Amino acid sequence: MNDLDRKINAILKLVAGSKEPIGSAEIAEKLKEQGIDMPERTVRYHLKELSEKGLMKGLWKEGRIITNKGIEELGNAFVSDKVGFMSSRIETMAYKMDFDIYKMTGRVILNLSFIDKQDFQKAIKAMTPVFEKKLATGNKVMLAEPGQQIGGVVIPPGVIGFGTLCSINLNGVLLKHAIPIESRFGGILQMENDRPLRFTDIINYDGSTLDPHEIFIKGRMTDVRGATHGSGKLLAGLREIPSASMHEAEAIIRKVESAGVGRAIMIGKEGQPP
Repeated sequence: MNDLDRKINAILKLVAGSKEPIGSAEIAEKLKEQGIDMPERTVRYHLKELSEKGLMKGLWKEGRIITNKGIEELGNAFVSDKVGFMSSRIETMAYKMDFDIYKMTGRVILNLSFIDKQDFQKAIKAMTPVFEKKLATGNKVMLAEPGQQIGGVVIPPGVIGFGTLCSINLNGVLLKHAIPIESRFGGILQMENDRPLRFTDIINYDGSTLDPHEIFIKGRMTDVRGATHGSGKLLAGLREIPSASMHEAEAIIRKVESAGVGRAIMIGKEGQPP
């Protein structure tokens, strides 16, 4: 993407992110805050072009708002800018979480699922063996009824909000203890006789615009029930830390597991294949 495309993309994002119609003067000011120096006259020119393409529309003197076509363009265009999105998103969440494994207080990263009320007991029955075999991330969950909130998300009618701990919490804890960690890829981990055997499929985080695990789930590539009986396929991620930090990291990971907020299925050695 050239420099001009990036500037036009930045304008489109500002209009899309504004709750109220936004004008050229305000856009020029916000662009300057992002390090993009664009005169208001130039902003007006680009707004006119984007409006003619149907990506936004003007509301008299109130300013511009984005159209459905503009939202679609923002979501689908400039794919090269999104490569590595998952990797940067993981890093951002890891830095933001501040859970203290010794004081047992602080913010953690939560995965939130919606389960129909009529299916909830069936879902609990299916998930129980996963937690019993320690195949889940941690042993803590959060429930919310319709109308309640989890992390600012209001639970819709007819469903139960089911929150589970995210594996990125492990990244955050290690970073808080000054141990560099990098999430390399997400994949399908084959289990045999209750032990990890190999990754059968992987997608690198830094080369993906999507969550690899979401792709594998939609592709019905897992066999979690089989894994609870000893042999099956799970979603898993591979992380790298400096070999010099191995002993300290192992002690912290054991503490994370005893705190019930995560675990490592296996810790490899230098030169060992995944």
